Amino acid sequence: MTSPARNRVTPLGDVVAVPLRGAWTGNRGNLHAGREIVRFHASDLWITCALSFRGRWARQWRPNRFTWLYFHDEAVSFAAGHRPCGECRRPAYVDYRDRWAAELDVPVPSAKDMNRRLHGERIVRGTHRRRSHELAWSGLPDGTFVLDGDLPAVVAGSHLTRWTVSGYGTRSRRPRHGTAQVITPPATVAVLRAGYPVQIDPSAF
Repeated sequence: MTSPARNRVTPLGDVVAVPLRGAWTGNRGNLHAGREIVRFHASDLWITCALSFRGRWARQWRPNRFTWLYFHDEAVSFAAGHRPCGECRRPAYVDYRDRWAAELDVPVPSAKDMNRRLHGERIVRGTHRRRSHELAWSGLPDGTFVLDGDLPAVVAGSHLTRWTVSGYGTRSRRPRHGTAQVITPPATVAVLRAGYPVQIDPSAF
């Protein structure tokens, strides 16, 4: 049996080799040499793409080309710091962008504007260490990822569902008071709060 390739992304943004299927693909530049992942990112352009688009096909691990990555669901890709692609997911991109502008009370941003802000919100400059931030539990929209202990968990209605490399697992009651340690970037949390219809695997509910 062939071992899984190292091209699946966790909510914390790590690229791992697990057999979990992805509902989305995407990239953050050229991360590989041969078939090995050798860097965490190559630019501030981190996108989530459709698995198929206009019949196009591209081979994985092409030299000097971006590395195809895969995400269990869109909520995972958002937690990792990606946004919708402006080409293969144009309607989702426009929706994300417009809700960003409305909720953050800023002019409609360019792709570069969003890339720059998200990059500052997802990792500590000069490192691979993920940023997190505190928000009140009461204001967290579905699809937001938080830390439940040391593990990532998605907000799904009245409860949290932990994410594992095998998919969603243990559920617990969502706290009503206090603050959560949130790993989804603040700008994307704002987009979710504004009503963006993020795709979450049904097993989380």
